[in-house]
Amino acid sequence: MTPLPLLLFTVWCAALTAHDVYGRRLPNALTLPGAAAALGYGFAVGEPAFAITGAVLLAVPYLLVHLCRPHALGAGDVKLAFGLGAATALAGPHAWSWAALAAPMLTASAGIGMLAVNLVGRREVELPRRADAIGTLPHGPAMCAASVVALVAGR
Repeated sequence: MTPLPLLLFTVWCAALTAHDVYGRRLPNALTLPGAAAALGYGFAVGEPAFAITGAVLLAVPYLLVHLCRPHALGAGDVKLAFGLGAATALAGPHAWSWAALAAPMLTASAGIGMLAVNLVGRREVELPRRADAIGTLPHGPAMCAASVVALVAGR
């Protein structure tokens, strides 16, 4: 990816991260045009098959998780996966794979860290009985960070 598209991609990811962290939502007004731009870039550089394949291969597992556990992964994350999958696939299979695997690991690490901080801060340690009582972490920031790093590393 050339510098200008990479910069635009990074700005898009920063806007999505801010929305997800502060509003706990990934708005359609950002996810859908970004996905269309990533696919359009794939067509523009003559690699539409890579962009479409990367988008579908990343979005389908996210969709399955969302359908099984909607509170664990939102629909915005599924739409975001489509655009990120398209963009990272254009950098090659290594970049796509790294981004796809790193994002859940980043979110899991953040969750473990938050649990540890909460447990250390309590005198009596009692874990919540329900998983949703712990709270949720936005996954979009990890998806975006992993994708930007993968694209930069793939240059």
